[in-house]
This record gives sequence, C-alpha cells and structure tokens, in this order.
Amino acid sequence: MSLVNQLITAIFAVLIGLVSGTLYIMSDSSRAILENQLESHAQDSATHLGLYLAPYMAEEDSATIETAVNAIFDSGFYQKITVTNSEGTVLFEKNTPPLISDEVPDWFQQMIHITPPSMSREVTHQWRQAGTIYVQSRAGYAYEKLWRGAQDSILLFISLSMICLLSISYLVRYLLKPLKSVEDQAVALSQKRFIEQPKLPSTRELRYVVQAMNNMVHQVRNMFDEQTRNIEELRRSAYQDGLTGLSNQRSSESQLAEKLDYRDDFGHGSLLIIRLVNLQKINELIGVDKTNTVLKLLANQLEGMASKADQSVLGRLSGADFVLLTDQTDPEQTRVAIENLETEIEKQLHQLGATESERPVISVGSCSFKETNNSKQLLSEARLAAEEAARIHGLWKQYDQVQETTSEPEDASWKEHVANAINQRQIFLQIQKVLGISSEERLQGEILARILDRENKPAPAGEFINVVKDLGLIVEMDKAIIEQVLDKIATHPLPLTINLSREAVSSDAFRSWLIKKLKSCSSPAKIMFEVDETGVLNHTSIVSEFRKELQSLGIKFGVDHFGVHPSGFAYLYAVQPDYVKIDGSLIRSIEGSAEDKFFVSSLISVVHSLGIHAYAEHVEREAQLSILKSLEVDGTQGYFHGAPTPIDHPVD
Repeated sequence: MSLVNQLITAIFAVLIGLVSGTLYIMSDSSRAILENQLESHAQDSATHLGLYLAPYMAEEDSATIETAVNAIFDSGFYQKITVTNSEGTVLFEKNTPPLISDEVPDWFQQMIHITPPSMSREVTHQWRQAGTIYVQSRAGYAYEKLWRGAQDSILLFISLSMICLLSISYLVRYLLKPLKSVEDQAVALSQKRFIEQPKLPSTRELRYVVQAMNNMVHQVRNMFDEQTRNIEELRRSAYQDGLTGLSNQRSSESQLAEKLDYRDDFGHGSLLIIRLVNLQKINELIGVDKTNTVLKLLANQLEGMASKADQSVLGRLSGADFVLLTDQTDPEQTRVAIENLETEIEKQLHQLGATESERPVISVGSCSFKETNNSKQLLSEARLAAEEAARIHGLWKQYDQVQETTSEPEDASWKEHVANAINQRQIFLQIQKVLGISSEERLQGEILARILDRENKPAPAGEFINVVKDLGLIVEMDKAIIEQVLDKIATHPLPLTINLSREAVSSDAFRSWLIKKLKSCSSPAKIMFEVDETGVLNHTSIVSEFRKELQSLGIKFGVDHFGVHPSGFAYLYAVQPDYVKIDGSLIRSIEGSAEDKFFVSSLISVVHSLGIHAYAEHVEREAQLSILKSLEVDGTQGYFHGAPTPIDHPVD
C-alpha cells in the first residue's frame, strides 16, 4: 500500500474511533436525559391523575377510575398505571408489554439499556388519605427517540467523513507529490537515467529529501560522465589520430580486416588511398600549423565522402596518407568526388599562401573489389595505384589488375535468382551460438542469412548483398528472415537473434509491420533483435522508441559491433539495450595488445555499470577466451565455439 493510502487509512481509522466514541457518549448522555424526562413525565402524570381521581378513589369508584385511566393510557406513552386504596388494595391496574418498535435494531437496544422508573403519588381527599397512584412511562418511546437521533448523527458523520476524506486525500496527495517524483527519480536512476526536480517543495522536510535526491542524481551522473570521458580519452589516445580525429593506422587496418577478411558481408566496393602530395614542402612553405589546418580540411572532406556510403571505414595511415573504404563502386561518382576534393584542398592551400605547391595537390589510388579475401592485398594495390598517380603527376589512378574472383557473375539471371529467393521466402538460415563465459550456457543463436546459389550451396554474403541493395530489397529480405524465424522459434531450443538493417530500422512501415507480427507470435520472448552501432547512432531516437516497444513485449534488444564508432557510446543511456556485442576488431589481437585489453576492459566496466550484458564477437582462440574471462565478459561468440550451422540442425 502506498504511503498516501496508508495515511488516508490511518486518518479514517482515527475518525471512526473519534466519531464512535462521540456517538457513544452522546447516546449515553441522551439516555440519561430521556430517563429523567420519563421520570418527570411519570411523576406529572401521577400528580394530575391523582388530583382528578381523589374523590373517586375515596369512594372506591372502580368504574370511573378505570374510565379515567384508560383515557390516559391509550395515548401510548405509558407502560403501567396502578391505582390502590389507602390500605394498598388495587382498585385498578392497566399495563402493556414493554414493546419497542422494529425500527430500533437489537444491537442498539443491547448497547444502550433504558429502564424507565415507576413514580408514585399519594392521593388525599378531605384531609384523609384516599390511596396511591403508580405510573411507569413506556421505554419504547425513549428507544425510538434515541435511535432517530443516532441515525441523524450517523448520516451526518458519513457525509462529513466523505467530504473530509476527499479533502484530506487531495491535500495529502498534493503535499506528498514530491515523494512520487523522488520515487520516479529512484526508478530512473536504477535505469541509468538522470532526472532532477527543478521545483523544490515548500514543506521543509520534503524539500530536504528532494534536495538530497537531486544531489545524489547529480553526483551519480557526474560519475558516469567522468567514466565515459576517461574511456573516450583512452579511445582517442589508442585508436584515433590526434590531429584529425580519424581512426589511426592501427585502428583503420583492424577495422578493414574485420569488415573484409572476417565478416565477409561487405559486398562490392572500393578502397582508396588519398595522399597529400609533397607534405614536407608544404610544411616549409606555410608552416606546421597551417599544414595541420590543411590536413584537418582533408579529413573533413573525406568524412563527407564516407557519410554518403552505407558502409565505410575512414582513417589516417600516416602523415600524408588517408584510407577510405566505401561501398560506392560507380567510377564516375568516384571521379567527381575526387575532383571536388582536390579543388577544395587546392583552394585552401592557395588561401594559406602555398602558391608554389605542386599540382595536383593530392594523388589518389583506388582498387575495386567484388569478393575480398585479403584486406592487406587491397591496401597494397591501392598504395601502388596512389604511388603511380603521384609519379605521373596524376590526380587519380585505378589499380588495373583486379582479379575477377566472384563465383557468381552479377548477370540478370543472378539478380532474378536473388530476387526470387527473397520474395519466395527461401532464405537459407544458419545460427552461430553465443555461450556464457563461465557455465558455457547457450545464451542465444545469432541468425546468419544466406542465399543459395544455382548449385544449391550457400553463397557468401558478399556475393549477394550488393544485388539486394541494387534491387531495393534490403527491407524485404529482413521481413523474409523474420517470417522464417517466427515459424521456427517455438520449437527451437535457443533464443534466436536477428540483425536488422539500418534501412529497416528507419522505416516506420517496417517497424509497424514487425510489432504487429510479434504481437501475434506465441513465443516472443525467444526472439531478440540487434542493430549495429552505426545504425543506432544515426537513428538514436527512433531506435530508443523501438527498443521500448520491444521491451513491452518481453523481447530483448542488443547493439552489434559495439565500441568502434568515433562518436562514442553516450547513446547507451537513451537506448538502454539488454546487451552489446563488442566489435571483433577489438578482440582479434586482445591477447597481444595491452591497449586492446585495457580498452575492452573499460567498455565492459561501463556497460556493466549500466546493467547491460557484454558479449565478445569473433573469438577464435583459447588465449582470447582466457583474457575475456579475466575481464568478466558475459558471453562469447566465434569459431572457437564452432562454425555456423543450419537452423534446422540439432544444437549441441
């Protein structure tokens, strides 16, 4: 029971006790008054009757006495009247049983006892005693009067009590309203949301409570902000270039390896090496500070190019070299983007006084790929192309020895095959287990979607993902995967996790369709959804609302590829996912890198402090698992626990 209800109940109980006591005292007092009235009434009646009957009592005229007594008795106010002569012989007696009206309840009669007194009057005639008259009033009259008075008091009490209760309830709720806000603060704090009450209550004690709660919320928020700033500083020092804020060489190469060597789902794209020509000469012409300004401008322009791609990796490899991985494959678009980039950098150099710098001011080498097996090979090819462009004083050189290794050419029939597979809901589903770090409990199975090729073998994601994008079927593919999973979720032993594309998450129509589907699902708690970190950062408010809708259905939500986006992870406070999966680029070399180990440890500490579970992706070696156990990660996923298996196969 809430504090408000307890206070109201206590006040009501006090009111009942107070009124009950008051009613009892009033009833007892009224009883005494009524008894006095009955006594006076009986005495007066005996006196008046004696004055009238005196001569008849002296003559012992029973007939006249009877007539007179009956006339008085019939009024109903008397219980007994007795007339005796001087010797005590009864001349006439009239009485009636002590009847009480049915309106007076028995409990009231038992609670209040009324015994009307019998009053007497000696009668004399002509200076001699003629006899005595005894009169006793009727008790029922007193009970009826007393009961009617009690009823009026009870009705008045009920009316006043209802008015008092409503008034007290409103007053108490108004006075204790700040406590409800304090309760909301405490609940929000447990969810790592920080709410302060701007308006302090006027009641002194409540004002102190609210002030104390506000101070605690402020201190906890500062603690988490400080922790976040420390980790962000660690990220910047370990993984970001100090001048431009882009990923440094180590982080860039690690992310390239993660996307191109391990995940194998990038599809087609281009890798570009962008080099600022003759950096040393520019330094001599305009100085270090102005040169740094040029490098920052170049980084900003490249960030603009990267933002136009669905998938990208951008970083600074060395003083003059930048790398950009993008899923853009149109040579004309690439040429236009590079020319615009060169124009902006040349304009900046001219403004800063480097009029004698070589033209073009940048040289770009690129290589296209359709199916990538080796990120280092692509880097090498792009560097060769950039060096060739610089040697011939050209702006852009495309590496011209790209090997065609795609197992299925992107012809019309392959596109038709992919479209039919999606539209007919014939997606080949595999699962990869996520195991608990201590008990090796099977926490979930992540769904990996594949298209079967013409030989009925699962094609790597890189072979069909660009076709799906070109056909505009990304959202439709997500729907196909979800429908197939929902058909199997009830009988599958593992909770199944589906990765949602950014296009699907940002679509209002898709989210409405999904929530409707999930509401009709018999086992919604056995399904989970993930969105990659970039998608969450690009659509934080949408993802936050979507997460709340899933939570209302008992469905868990996670963030995939966590910890690599340069924008940080302040979004965790808004989204409040159930778990995160630390990106594999941070795990691949964790046993040999103190920086990776410390950074992953910090990430785990942050998410644990928010009540979020931390899983590690791409665990392939015992040494990695051992390190992750010492860091108290909650679960691991990767080939160390076995290769992905078809969804219909028994789970070990």
